[in-house]
Amino acid sequence: MDLTTATALVTGANRGLGRALAQELTARGATVYAAARRPDRIDLPGVRPIRLDVTDPASVAAAAAEARDVTLLINNAGSSTGADLLTGDWDDLRLELETHYLGTLGVTRAFAPVIESRGGGTILNVLSVLSWVSFPTVGAYAAAKSAQWSLTNTLRQQLAPRGITVSGLHVGYMDTDMARHVEGPKTAPADVARAAVDGIAAGSPEIVVDDLSRRVQAGLAGGVSALYPQPA
Repeated sequence: MDLTTATALVTGANRGLGRALAQELTARGATVYAAARRPDRIDLPGVRPIRLDVTDPASVAAAAAEARDVTLLINNAGSSTGADLLTGDWDDLRLELETHYLGTLGVTRAFAPVIESRGGGTILNVLSVLSWVSFPTVGAYAAAKSAQWSLTNTLRQQLAPRGITVSGLHVGYMDTDMARHVEGPKTAPADVARAAVDGIAAGSPEIVVDDLSRRVQAGLAGGVSALYPQPA
């Protein structure tokens, strides 16, 4: 994809990886809509702030009606409630699915016709290493990310005949507010954004950013015993 002629919309662009993605795309010559529930909090020069709440169908429809020149959609908006699958608040469990799965699907359904009308383009879904592996402390988030990964694989097949490349970005811990409680190595959002945009430019269907994600991806072939400790 030629980024110098692309018009991108990045969801959740007010902070963290979304902000880094918008900044990286702008630096490479793309026109960028920086989407957030509170567009007044967008502080990047050179972008076009736009209101978008991925859990609100009316907000999604309004954004798609406004941004009629989009050729690159990045579904980055996320939530992390920390909800336990067995004891977590039901509203928190629902929010994870509504954001990562239904939100991604809703935004994609709204913008796929826009991208197709411009001659085709790319959709990047920001996934996670937790699309492939899960633990009790991240049960709700990982379940939603797994659903988003499945969605990505389905839409890749459905949208290819319409000239739209669908890619998934897998990454482990990033140095963002969402992972502030995590101790140990974290990847800088700017580095993840650089790798993501490189993958978009190359037309990669899957972008695996770090060693942790690559190890877990390789472990999938080994089945449950390769990824999870055996019960005592």
